[in-house]
Amino acid sequence: VQLQASGGGSVQAGDSLRLSCQVSGRSFRAYTLAWFRQAPGEEREFLAAFRPTSSNPHYADSVKGRFTISRDNAKNTVYLQMINLRPEDTADYSCAAGTPILSTMRFPYQYTYWGQGTQVTVSS
Repeated sequence: VQLQASGGGSVQAGDSLRLSCQVSGRSFRAYTLAWFRQAPGEEREFLAAFRPTSSNPHYADSVKGRFTISRDNAKNTVYLQMINLRPEDTADYSCAAGTPILSTMRFPYQYTYWGQGTQVTVSS
């Protein structure tokens, strides 16, 4: 499975960005697809995910209401729409694929496949 993330950039506080993650190599619907981010000196943080057997997304409390995960099955792509960005959202954003159970979805080690990160920088 290969994942290719894109869409990062440098924005002002309050702006919006949409990240994309193109998935190839195996069945798009076979995996939980998740977004994580990592700021310098910080641990990797779970943001949002779709489980393969559910259309209901899961979010970290820290981004609920500002970030929206969605997917286009025809394009094998998962998106992360981010609104009202804040300087503390500055990080390297990555997408991942794996088969975690529901209770372990937030843990990076549960994901087998990772795309390269895309940098998001939010200035005040």
